[in-house]
Amino acid sequence: MDAAECFGSIGGIVWGPFLLIPLLLLTGLYLTIRLGLIQLFKLGPALRLALFQRSDKDAPGGDVSQFQALTTALAATVGTGNIVGVATAISIGGPGALFWMWVTGLLGMASKYSEAFLGVRYRTTDAKGEISGGPQYYLQRGIPNGFGKFLALFFAIAAVLASFGIGNMTQGNSISGNVDGSFGIPSWITGLVLAVLTLAVLVGGIKSIGRVTSAFVPVMIVFYVLGALWILIFNVADIPAAIALIFTDAFSGTAAVGGFAGSALILAIQMGVARGMFSNESGMGSAAIAAASAKTTHPVRQGLVSMTQTFIDTIIVVTCTGLVIITTGVWEEGSEFAATMTGEAFSHGLPGQWGHIIVTLGLVMFAYSTILGWAYYGERCMERLFGRGGVMPYRIFYSCVVFIGATIPLAAVWNFADVMNGLMAIPNLIGLLIMAGLVARETKHYLKNDPKLTAGKSEVDLFMKGHDGGIDTYELTGR
Repeated sequence: MDAAECFGSIGGIVWGPFLLIPLLLLTGLYLTIRLGLIQLFKLGPALRLALFQRSDKDAPGGDVSQFQALTTALAATVGTGNIVGVATAISIGGPGALFWMWVTGLLGMASKYSEAFLGVRYRTTDAKGEISGGPQYYLQRGIPNGFGKFLALFFAIAAVLASFGIGNMTQGNSISGNVDGSFGIPSWITGLVLAVLTLAVLVGGIKSIGRVTSAFVPVMIVFYVLGALWILIFNVADIPAAIALIFTDAFSGTAAVGGFAGSALILAIQMGVARGMFSNESGMGSAAIAAASAKTTHPVRQGLVSMTQTFIDTIIVVTCTGLVIITTGVWEEGSEFAATMTGEAFSHGLPGQWGHIIVTLGLVMFAYSTILGWAYYGERCMERLFGRGGVMPYRIFYSCVVFIGATIPLAAVWNFADVMNGLMAIPNLIGLLIMAGLVARETKHYLKNDPKLTAGKSEVDLFMKGHDGGIDTYELTGR
């Protein structure tokens, strides 16, 4: 058995119907209930705070604005999963897989809120005075015993390893392959340019990443979504049938694979949940690392801002991709064409070569932004494991690995990335279940006093006076 098959077998267990899938869905459902359907009732105020207000005035601490923290997390999540991942899920699991991606996204919004809340609640400062937070800290501080420390270290190790898979080599390979296919540029040139650009941004740390992503991410998402909407407008008559197919196939799973309906249904759920999480990363804990760096007056506010990330990623971008693939009929071509399926779907709906150009440029922008976002996740976990001295060597090595990923075959790396994603999620989901009561209690107190998210710093300080539930930043003195 070679490496690709080995990691594929492990991934089949991790992402099977008896481990991560039920843990992910049940955790999201439990948090949704404990938080009173927060992703539905507070989505409007959260979107206003995230996209229009963008920052808390006079907020203490933090390295970047709330909007920059959001775009950094979006940069890491809106990647090849939104293009190739959606096509893979639908081509293998049928159109019903898109329904299960929606379910994963909706339930995942509660998970994303909770992990971002905890990321801010238990954030720390490193030796250089920069903010550092995420599961690698809140699992240890929120579960104050040996088990909490074990979960925190397990997450940190898995996240560093995953950063070279999901966040680095797979993204670089997707960029070089598509640029070579569309424009004939050799992979080594693309890889070299990517490595240099990545290092140039990473040297400046989160403030540099935040500046780039806040300008870059909104443009790339709007560019891609407008292309998809153009196609859907011209195929508007086919949308009702496509939606009906998504819902009926979600509970039969027979459209794509035929045969025994029970096994096909499991495949539709498995592909939808696995690719959904690969796309929006809800429950993985990664976005909490970016959320922790935000300047905010209370963990609830950044939690709600971070929650909108999953909405934008899954409910908007993934839905656009999925509907284009289904309405144009290319999903029936089979899973062996998944890598080029989205490009073919766009080509069906746009004149000339515009379809392939939009998908190629979209994938390049999505994948490069993912490289930047995951670099920050990896360096914060390196800081947790080895101290500040591990950060710069990681940035340099990470940039070099981008070149390697762009120039070599990556079958084993894709399977490795799936395994590491799952191993990151398991300790984080366990921690979210243990700390759900804390998150629900503090959320209820804050929203009782500021239901419309309009309170300024002085108002927040007033109703939080004497209540131990705000930001608990401390300077790390031991590991």
